Amino acid sequence: MIKIMFVCHGNICRSPMAEFIMKDLVQKEHLDGCITIASSATSTEEIGNPVYPPARAELKRHGLSCDGKYAVQVRKSDYGNYDLFVVMDSNNVRNIGRIFGSDPQGKVHKLLSFAGRSDDVSDPWYTDRFDVAYRDIYEGCTALLAHIKSNIL
Repeated sequence: MIKIMFVCHGNICRSPMAEFIMKDLVQKEHLDGCITIASSATSTEEIGNPVYPPARAELKRHGLSCDGKYAVQVRKSDYGNYDLFVVMDSNNVRNIGRIFGSDPQGKVHKLLSFAGRSDDVSDPWYTDRFDVAYRDIYEGCTALLAHIKSNIL
């Protein structure tokens, strides 16, 4: 079982979008028994809040539901419970590093790195471009799944 935790700043936009996009991709490949997917925040600002309405609407436009998802914060103890921590931007890398203290097993990766890109998934909280975030996250998740299928499973 591969366990993936998607992480962004607040766990109300990008990381839950990634969680539900990836769950859909995994289910379509009939790999849901092999891969567990969750998401969390590096901050405490949104803990307990549901997915931000424009992010929820963007997922719905693509036939995906995020009902029942509420923001949670990643904890230091999560490091031993997950195989991959897939973050959305460079700030998330820095902030998750503060929580974990270090990444001795090389578990932390930026999402778009799986697609051969070095840029960040821009935060639609600030850009209001949930469509662009969705496209980037979908590209990254598709590449991540291909990586898992060819290198891990």
